Amino acid sequence: MGDISKDINSTFLNNKVKALLNIIYTANWINSKQNAYFKPYGISPQQFNILRILRGAGKAIKVQTIKERMVERAPNATRLMDKLHDKQLIKRLPCPEDRRVVHIEITDKGLALLTQIDKNYKNDLLEKISEEEALQLSNLLDKIR
Repeated sequence: MGDISKDINSTFLNNKVKALLNIIYTANWINSKQNAYFKPYGISPQQFNILRILRGAGKAIKVQTIKERMVERAPNATRLMDKLHDKQLIKRLPCPEDRRVVHIEITDKGLALLTQIDKNYKNDLLEKISEEEALQLSNLLDKIR
């Protein structure tokens, strides 16, 4: 089992400091694992999040709505969508009522990529904890926020 004290060779002022640093350390660890997982698919975890939001919406939605629903609030969401558009995974639909508004829709190619990712997805990152522990962890993280 991992131990943050050993992993970063440090001691902590108290358990709250240790917990906070452990959250940050673990978030970075998860991030690097996700980056490595999505690399063969040619997308980032943030782009995957955008594609999932669009698939879940089931219809074209506003860019602003996508930004609001993102797990990681990306200030560069427009650039992320530009890259998805260049890869033909999404398409932009101008709003006829308001030229400033653009709707985004996932393409068949984007849906096919998500299907492929879903087929290969494993829940390895959380395999060492039970369903009950996962619920407890989620509740504790919600409590922090």
